Amino acid sequence: MQTVKLNNGVEMPVLGYGVFQVPPEMCERCVSEAISVGYRLIDTAQAYYNEEGVGRAITRCGVPRSQLFLTTKIWITNAGEEKAAASIDESLRKLRTDYIDLLLIHQPFSDYTGTWRAMEKAVREGKVRAIGLSNFYPDRFVDMAEYAEIKPAVNQLKTNVFSQQWDAEAEMKPYGTHIMAWGPLAQGDPDLQSNPVLAGLAEKYGKTPQQVALRYLVQRDIIAIPKSTHVERMKQNLDVFDFALTPEEMESIRPLDKPAGFRWSHRDPELVKFLLSYDKQFNPDK
Repeated sequence: MQTVKLNNGVEMPVLGYGVFQVPPEMCERCVSEAISVGYRLIDTAQAYYNEEGVGRAITRCGVPRSQLFLTTKIWITNAGEEKAAASIDESLRKLRTDYIDLLLIHQPFSDYTGTWRAMEKAVREGKVRAIGLSNFYPDRFVDMAEYAEIKPAVNQLKTNVFSQQWDAEAEMKPYGTHIMAWGPLAQGDPDLQSNPVLAGLAEKYGKTPQQVALRYLVQRDIIAIPKSTHVERMKQNLDVFDFALTPEEMESIRPLDKPAGFRWSHRDPELVKFLLSYDKQFNPDK
């Protein structure tokens, strides 16, 4: 598996398996299958409510823990130094591991500076190997990166051929921060399958448009975490290391980038309200 070197020297697989919206009752099976076909990076989060399934899978898969790379994220309701610290220990328990390879702040809301202090302490205590952010747009990213004693190793953003994050990448580069792509296959956007540029490249290389889209990210050193509950699709998403796009082909994909819409952006107040109340559906007492 190809890796990228994070700004603290930690090597991280460039392609992994994401478990967003994988139901808890399916998670152990899906993660076990992903590991069996070659994935070594597994991305979960407290707010996915499936950390226990990931934990069961990694303890039963037969692959040494040292060969796996686990990412999880601290949710808004666990923000602040004390609550975040307690939630890190809870995630360690659920994941059945002594350490987390990469820990992220999931959303740029509530007391995320307090959360960052707890994460830095967890690094010093050996509970976490690397820390970073998720969904921090360039303005909030720079604010955090300047504040932080340990600079963010990654910033997980919606990144795909239609949302290429060039501005964010430019702001992150001085800090050595990598983009980690959620939604790398455009969340099932039918335009990805039918786009003539991607279709033409797929035909040339004997691949699918989805594989071309993932290859585009890999060649930019963007860490991608496609999700599927079907083992054959898991294999297909991983099968992007036997071809390379030329510089001209990479450039031909760049015009597919679309302006980001305001609705459901992290600057949309309605999205903020939704996120702040998100886990009440799982924990009504919170």
